Amino acid sequence: MANARTRNTTLWAYRTDLGVNDVDLTGYDVAAVDGKIGKIDEASEMVGQAHVLVDTGFWIFGKKRLIPAGVVERVDHTDHTVYVDMTKEQIKSAPDFDAERRDDWDPYDTYYGGIRH
Repeated sequence: MANARTRNTTLWAYRTDLGVNDVDLTGYDVAAVDGKIGKIDEASEMVGQAHVLVDTGFWIFGKKRLIPAGVVERVDHTDHTVYVDMTKEQIKSAPDFDAERRDDWDPYDTYYGGIRH
């Protein structure tokens, strides 16, 4: 399991200009660069582990994807939409979220670290 010292902390943190501190993003739509992918089921601001958990609905058979906060490009609080700097295919190829392995960050660090520079 990766620890906070070896993790890309920028990837797992919201940019300060997004205006998401203390905002509940649950229920917001999530849009990739090429279209909407689902709704936020859960959001975390935990230092070193900030993320959104997206319920993709029927798009990929009800799977959930844990997406790092560092890929959030913009948040529209009026339209309740979070825009991420990833394609649908990148999100579809991400590891399935497994609630029973919630504390195992290695699959996410490996996958997202490989697609972010």
